[in-house]
Amino acid sequence: MMKGLIFATILIGLLGLLFKRNLLLRVLSMDVMGTGVISLFVLYATRHGRRTPTVSEEAAVEPYADPVLQAVILTAIVIGFSIVALVLVQSMYIAKRYPTLEVDEIEEHWKEDG
Repeated sequence: MMKGLIFATILIGLLGLLFKRNLLLRVLSMDVMGTGVISLFVLYATRHGRRTPTVSEEAAVEPYADPVLQAVILTAIVIGFSIVALVLVQSMYIAKRYPTLEVDEIEEHWKEDG
């Protein structure tokens, strides 16, 4: 069931990215799709019955969770946040230069500017 919700989140983001004509809604759709992809990675990285990899006195033979996956997911979250921030700044610049956020109108103004 959880996989279905995650795939639905990715699909909603993809459809918004393809069919929305507003620039800010496209950025929001891209962020929703990225959140779904990160959630998918988190779902696949979870292993039940594994302990955290901490240093202890006793020698444990239990399997432990791989911390590299956690570091990769955390890095993906930070990179996704920074990309969205940069795209929003670029959208603000475009909105200031061309007084609209509709992609079709921005393309028309861009063609006129040459």
